[in-house]
Amino acid sequence: PSLLHIDASNNLWTSDIRQTVKIRMEKFGPGSEAPITIHQMFKHSMEKYQKHIALAYKHEENWHKISYREFYNESRRAAKSFLYLGLELYHGVGIIGFNSPEWFFANMGAILGGGVSVGIYTTNSPEACQYVAFDCKANILVVENHKQLEKILKIQNKLPHLKAIVQYKGHLKEILPNVYTWRQFMELGAKVSDKKLDDIIEKQNANQCCLIIYTSGTTGNPKGVMLSHDNITWTSYCAGKMVGADILGEHERIVSYLPLSHIAAQMFDLWIPIRYGGTTFFADADALKGSLVITLREVQPTSFLGVPRVWEKLQEKLREAGLKSSALKRKIAAWAKRLGLRASENIMAGNDVMPCGYSLANSLVFKKVRKALGLNHCGKCFTGAAPITKETLEFFLSLHIPIYELYGMSETSGPHTISYAGAFRTTSCGKQLLGCKVMLHKPDENANGEVCLWGRNIFMGYLNMAKQTEADVDKDGWLHSGDLGQLDQDGFLYITGRIKELIITAGGENIPPIPIEDAIKKEIPIISNAMLIGDKKKFLSVLLSLKCMVNEQTGAPLDALSPEAIAFCKQLGSHATKVSQIVNNKNSTIYKAIEQGIDRVNKKATSNAQKIHKFFIVLTDFSITGGELGPTMKTKRPVVHQLYKNQIDALYIS
Repeated sequence: PSLLHIDASNNLWTSDIRQTVKIRMEKFGPGSEAPITIHQMFKHSMEKYQKHIALAYKHEENWHKISYREFYNESRRAAKSFLYLGLELYHGVGIIGFNSPEWFFANMGAILGGGVSVGIYTTNSPEACQYVAFDCKANILVVENHKQLEKILKIQNKLPHLKAIVQYKGHLKEILPNVYTWRQFMELGAKVSDKKLDDIIEKQNANQCCLIIYTSGTTGNPKGVMLSHDNITWTSYCAGKMVGADILGEHERIVSYLPLSHIAAQMFDLWIPIRYGGTTFFADADALKGSLVITLREVQPTSFLGVPRVWEKLQEKLREAGLKSSALKRKIAAWAKRLGLRASENIMAGNDVMPCGYSLANSLVFKKVRKALGLNHCGKCFTGAAPITKETLEFFLSLHIPIYELYGMSETSGPHTISYAGAFRTTSCGKQLLGCKVMLHKPDENANGEVCLWGRNIFMGYLNMAKQTEADVDKDGWLHSGDLGQLDQDGFLYITGRIKELIITAGGENIPPIPIEDAIKKEIPIISNAMLIGDKKKFLSVLLSLKCMVNEQTGAPLDALSPEAIAFCKQLGSHATKVSQIVNNKNSTIYKAIEQGIDRVNKKATSNAQKIHKFFIVLTDFSITGGELGPTMKTKRPVVHQLYKNQIDALYIS
């Protein structure tokens, strides 16, 4: 209680970064631990795990390691350097760059120094960076390299609170006022006393804002989600308990590669490891362009988080490898996968008895696959941030690699429901976090309702958006997610759609697009992305993209078809090796196969309104670089609608 400084007149939620909020102290077992600040959690771990490795990064083929004591000390140095540069209370420190020790030091330094850490997506345009930096009143912006520095230089005159810019990788191409290299920046802290920093730290309370996560802004300007010290320390404690991070503790190994400007990556890579003494290994910047598996093989993580697209890419690579195998090996793999799926289904049902032949299948197939992926020591494979298909889940279950789904939002400090060993179901997002609640608002006749969330992990409010905060959190403290879901009798949550993504046809039928899109991708192996069209239209149509190779340097999709797509074409007697050969010539063989696949999907439709009448194949696959996908690989539907407006309109010309 001495940590709390709560004015009884405060509302539970706010849009003012200077306000404290009430902390819900209802007791729910392990989730009832006393509120602590980030610094208290960090210092405790430093003292407990002093010489243990906290962070590891690769330089010139060698892994360099940083102990917990060094991590703590470097964060304090960064905090003092921020103070020297004029960091003010409750003002932002924006960080834009790929995952690295410097990202972590800047993040922790901003919080210890009394500021607010703000991650900025590396894919943001200068204008998007300006919006975030202006909104959080950023005093300092920390950028990775010259590419990111150029963005800030273009808009710095429009940022009245900006005092300095720090570049943490590479040399500055020119000397500019108030622009520092990382080394120069870290030396500035020597001019600030430890007492000054300690005085600031002592005044921090668990119910104050320390972190802002900006939503990706697929439907307008991003919202600044304000998270308190307690949001972070409590959620990392409870989530870590549920997934068993407390059991492995200092033996936990994590690979950091997803954007740290997203709460899922921060919670998984930074906060839970700090809480329980784990080690975070930083992947190479080109992880999502092909090098991730190499890092996984080297690190041998004990936990791994992949957004659905990462798991899909791994699935495609395994299938491509399978196509190159001999007929005998393919036969053995098919037999093993049948056993693997049965074994996984037994475990889900609470039966630990393995089917006959499992040990042999494990030796011949499962162990080799895990080793090839670098997951042979990984007891916890997770997915979240976007919907994953049942096909992908069952593919990995058949290899006896269960993928545990998580569900949450920036507004819930990351996870709100969690699947874990002994408590998972295919396509379910698991059970509610310890001390949290889930409610379905206004369920329909099929028991589908809006998923509403409650707990100590619920955010403080949206920065400078009072009306939006009031709209999303009701008077009883329930956060309305905008997602549709169901709860089974065992308390497992299933997400069935999103209210804003529902397609309402001209006939008034409400259609959730994701199940239909997933069915198309499962039925037609050459399809990479599918986006259903039909809002206010007389019938449904769908935009499709084909599986293709990717530029390893930029991540941009290429014209060359992927090996799996080429194999699909060969089976049909087509010699196509490029997307353009199929799309520009409207290759009759491939188009007919896709049409037949859509017909098969239509046969399973629950009503005529849910049947697809027309399709259009785009020449370029959806990607982050193209703008069709967000940072967590979710389809940006408004962007795709705008990019292909003419093609969509043509589908509805009678």
